[in-house]
Amino acid sequence: MQMNLVTIEGFSKAYTDRLLFEEASFHIQEGEKIGVIGANGMGKSTLLKLIAGIEEPDSGEVIMGNHIKIAYLPQTPVFEAGSTVLSGALEGLDGQDMTIVSDARAMLNRLGLPDFDRSVEQLSGGQRKRIALVNTLLRDRDILVLDEPTNHLDNEMARWLEDYLISYRGAVVMVTHDRYFLDRVASRIVEVDHGKIYSYPGSYADYVGLKMQRQDMEQASERKRKSILKKELAWLARGARARSTKQKAHIQRIEDMLSQEGPLEEARVELSSVASRMGRKTIELTDISKAYDGQTLISDFSYIFLKQDRIGIVGPNGCGKSTLVKIIMGQVQPDRGTIEIGETIKIGYFAQDNVHMDEDMRAIDYVRQVGEYIQTNEGKITASALMERFLFDGTMQWSKIGKLSGGERRRLYLLRILIQAPNVLIFDEPTNDLDIQTLNILEDYLDAFDGIVIAVSHDRYFLDRIVNRIFAFEGEGQIQQYEGGYADYLKARALRYPEKYTEDGGLKQSLLGIKGGVSGSKLGSCVPDGQTPEVGSGKKKPNLTPRKLKFTYREQREFETIDEDIAELEKALERVEGQIGLNATNSVKLKELMEEQEQLEARLEEKMERWVYLNDLAERIEKGNMR
Repeated sequence: MQMNLVTIEGFSKAYTDRLLFEEASFHIQEGEKIGVIGANGMGKSTLLKLIAGIEEPDSGEVIMGNHIKIAYLPQTPVFEAGSTVLSGALEGLDGQDMTIVSDARAMLNRLGLPDFDRSVEQLSGGQRKRIALVNTLLRDRDILVLDEPTNHLDNEMARWLEDYLISYRGAVVMVTHDRYFLDRVASRIVEVDHGKIYSYPGSYADYVGLKMQRQDMEQASERKRKSILKKELAWLARGARARSTKQKAHIQRIEDMLSQEGPLEEARVELSSVASRMGRKTIELTDISKAYDGQTLISDFSYIFLKQDRIGIVGPNGCGKSTLVKIIMGQVQPDRGTIEIGETIKIGYFAQDNVHMDEDMRAIDYVRQVGEYIQTNEGKITASALMERFLFDGTMQWSKIGKLSGGERRRLYLLRILIQAPNVLIFDEPTNDLDIQTLNILEDYLDAFDGIVIAVSHDRYFLDRIVNRIFAFEGEGQIQQYEGGYADYLKARALRYPEKYTEDGGLKQSLLGIKGGVSGSKLGSCVPDGQTPEVGSGKKKPNLTPRKLKFTYREQREFETIDEDIAELEKALERVEGQIGLNATNSVKLKELMEEQEQLEARLEEKMERWVYLNDLAERIEKGNMR
């Protein structure tokens, strides 16, 4: 029998004009791993603060087990003035205990923070969050309460944290939008939705199915209620006499049914895909190289982006992913190489951190800076109506940006970018602070987006859902291309480097380096794939011989058959054009043929662009082999 560690019964909580919880209940049992999800602004972080005792409910009772200790990781941690990386990680702990100090050093190394004496004031928000995460994990507590622990962790770090929490003996309550993380770690999903708390046993995948069942049952009950109510109202309309006690009770039941509220339908972000027309020329990178402070980030990288490319960029923190994006955008100049961008290319950039937003500006005015009316596939729509679709109701539209939650600001920032109709979307960590609901809609939007998508992301689910090619930074400036999504990349990487990775793509246990205080591999400093990181030796491995440029298996097959594909399309187009001449008086048939002609021309144009790319690549491969 599991023991209840914390119970919050019938509690309510409001901030100014926003009611977050109304007569809600929540509990934590021994050893549970609870994932808390819900739309931004619904009160997830507030619930964690109530559990941690940082805030009190307006009403209701908090029942805490005897001697229960809680460690809390806030969304935005604050450190004492003058803190260093190591002292920040040890804040509030026994800094004389060498076991704790050794574990802190090992964890910091594992999370890409090897410079222990560096001032916290010099670090980014993401680096500070990782220091606070180490501090929280080092505490011997019954419950870990973690607010967005996976933000700013690269894929290897997130994988390590998953394994750590799975084996953690205490209970864990966490807010995260990382769906793979939830799937691996959570034993129960708790959804915060319009003042209520819904609990679903199992992982995130279980939650998706169970929530659908709950909504189906609620809708079925609502249909039944309306059906009965329709009959009862008809009875009432026939002139029911309210003399007898029985009839009075009958009428009271009808009034009770009328006063009942139906199930609240889940609000959904809606935005039809909008993109500017794209010409033949897109973005072409030729032999791009870039180094900082003697470290080569990018070496002789070339790529021609195709119209429907969906590219995911992955690699350890600090390897050059954002630098590559900034080179594409023209914000950073390469040391050598060229970037050519077509005249019709219009880039929309969703930065890792929001650009400056005037906190005194009203949300609707922020959108109106783009335009009072926005052109969509459905015609013109007002800024206000568009915000409604993006879950900003009338009250929120006229709220000052400073009053919006972090996630709501990210959603507002995303909306402003999308409505400018870019044909190239570049995302730098798009999933930070976006709730799962908005992520699902963004993914649906990108499915229909008629343009190029480039995403720097550590969100494995997002990458599997969206991309069809991975650019992986593998050290010494090398960017390796892998076909498929993130799961395909992990499998291919394990085959390429079997001495380093397990079959499911994780680092082999011998390379994790968090035992007995030994500093782990500095994964934040971009260790080249195919090399075993030397722990604590201070020596560097010799540079790898640069890999020869070559076709992927898929590109080789495509190169061998593309001439035949083009010839077949040309024949099909010729046939359709002949039939158009024969059916000039048949309006129905003519319309069908014209549509078929348009589709064939589009496919032929795409094939010709691909032919140019593959032949250019073949020439560069041949030149490289002749060197």
